[in-house]
Amino acid sequence: MLAMASRLRNLQTIKTLIENRSYATATISRNEINNSSKKISLYSRISPLGNPSLAMTPELDDWIEKGKKVRNSELKQIVHDLRKRKRYHHALEVSEWMNKKGICAFTPVEHAVQLDLIGKVHGFLEAEKYFNTLTDDNKTDKTYGALLHCYVRQRETEKSLSHFQKMKENGLLSPVTFNDIMCLYIRTNQTDKVPDLLQEMKRNGISPDNLSYRMCINSYGDIKEMENVLTEMENDPNITMDWNTYSVVANCYIKGNIIDKANETLIKAEKLARKDGLAYNHLISLHSRLGNKEDVLRLWDLQKTACKRRINRDYIAMVKSLVKLAEFEEAEKVVTEWFSCGNVYDFRVPGIIIDGYLEKGLCEKAEGMLGNLLKDGRDTSPGSWGSVAVGFLKKGDVGAAVRCLEVVAEKGWKLEAEVVGKLLDGVGEKGNGENVEVFLGKLKKFMGFDKGMYHRLLKGCVNGGKEVGRILEEMKADGIQEDEETKKILGLNKV
Repeated sequence: MLAMASRLRNLQTIKTLIENRSYATATISRNEINNSSKKISLYSRISPLGNPSLAMTPELDDWIEKGKKVRNSELKQIVHDLRKRKRYHHALEVSEWMNKKGICAFTPVEHAVQLDLIGKVHGFLEAEKYFNTLTDDNKTDKTYGALLHCYVRQRETEKSLSHFQKMKENGLLSPVTFNDIMCLYIRTNQTDKVPDLLQEMKRNGISPDNLSYRMCINSYGDIKEMENVLTEMENDPNITMDWNTYSVVANCYIKGNIIDKANETLIKAEKLARKDGLAYNHLISLHSRLGNKEDVLRLWDLQKTACKRRINRDYIAMVKSLVKLAEFEEAEKVVTEWFSCGNVYDFRVPGIIIDGYLEKGLCEKAEGMLGNLLKDGRDTSPGSWGSVAVGFLKKGDVGAAVRCLEVVAEKGWKLEAEVVGKLLDGVGEKGNGENVEVFLGKLKKFMGFDKGMYHRLLKGCVNGGKEVGRILEEMKADGIQEDEETKKILGLNKV
C-alpha cells in the first residue's frame, strides 16, 4: 500500500503543457485515504493501480451495500487519480455515480470535472448537452472553461471562438481561457495569431502566466522576437521563471543551430530543475540533441541524487538519449541497472536499443538482445522480431530472417500488416527461388495469405528480377486466381 502511495505521488508531479486545468480536483493526503497498510479501502479497490478492466459502478454499489462508509474526499481523489492515469471512462463512471447517488452536492468545480470527462469520453456534443442542463449558478468560469477546453481539444475553431466571445461578454476571462485559445491556434497551424493574443490579454488587464509566455515563445519563427518575449517574461514581477520555459527556448536555439545560446539556456534550466524528474528528462534529451555526451551522463547522475526514485519514464528518456548519441554500451548499462531497480518490466526500455541497432544496420546485435531477453524469461514483441527479420532481408540474409520468424511462429504471435508487407518486399527483392519458398512457408504457418499479399510478394520478386513461377503455383493452390492486377505486375517482369 505504501509503495502504491509513493507511485501515485510520483505520478502527480507530471505536468503537461495543456492539461494543467484550474478546475482540477484537489489532492488530499494519502495518509487520509490509506490510514492503515492492512485495511482494505475503497481507494485500494478501484484506484489507478488496480485492475484496468474493472467496472467501477458494481464495485461502488457493493461497497455501499456492505454498509461501508464512502467519503467525499476519497471519491474525489479516485476521480483525480483516474484522470491522471488517463482512465477517463472510469473517472467519468465514478463522477456520474457520485452525482446520481447524491454523495455530495456538486459545485461548479465538480461539474467542470465531469464536463471535461464527458468531452474526453463522448465528445464535445455530449459535453454541450451537459453544460446546457446546468443552472446559472453553476455556469461559472470553471464550467465555461471546461466546455471551451472540449472544443479546443477537438479543434472546433468556430465553436471555440464563439464560446470565447461569450466568456468575454460574461466577464469570465482568465489566463487559462487565453491559453486555451493559444493552444487552438497552435493545433490548427495558426501560430501567427498567438502573439496577438498575448497582447490582447494585457489590454484586458489579465496577466499572462508561465504557460501563456511559453506558448508565445514557442510560436515565433524569428529568434529575435522570441528573445524579446523571453526578456519580457523574465522582467515580469508576476512570473517565477521555470525550467520548462528555458527548455522551450533551448529547443528554439537548437532548431536555429545557435549552439552557444542553446547551451547557455540549458544551464539556466538546470538551475531550476531541483527535484523534478521530468525536468531532468527534458534536459538530458536536449543535451543529447546537441551531442553533449558528458552532460547527459552528468545529469543522469544528478537525477539519481535529486530524485528519490526513477520510474520507467526516466529510464526511457535516458536510453533514448544514449541511443541518439550512438552510445549503445552506455545504454545497455542503463538497461541493466533498470532490470535490478525493481520497476515493472516494460519492453519499451530495451526496445529502444533494439530499434537503435536496426537503424544502424546492426541486425545481429538486435537479434542477440532479443534472444537474451527471451532467455531471461522477459517479454519481447512480435513487431521487434519482425523488424529484425526485415533488417536481415535488407542485407540479403534470408536465413537469418527465417530464424526470426521461427521465434514468432513458436510463440503463436501475429505480425502487423505493415511488418508483413516489408517482409514480402524484402524477400521478393533479396531472396532466390529456394529461400523465397522457405520464407513463404514460414509466414504461412501463422497467417493466411490473401491476394494483396501475394501481389506484394510478386512485385518484390519482379523488382528484384526473380522467377515468380513457384509463387504463382502457391497462389493457385490457395484458390486465388490471377486477375488483371496480377497480369499488370507480371508485365513488369523482364526475366
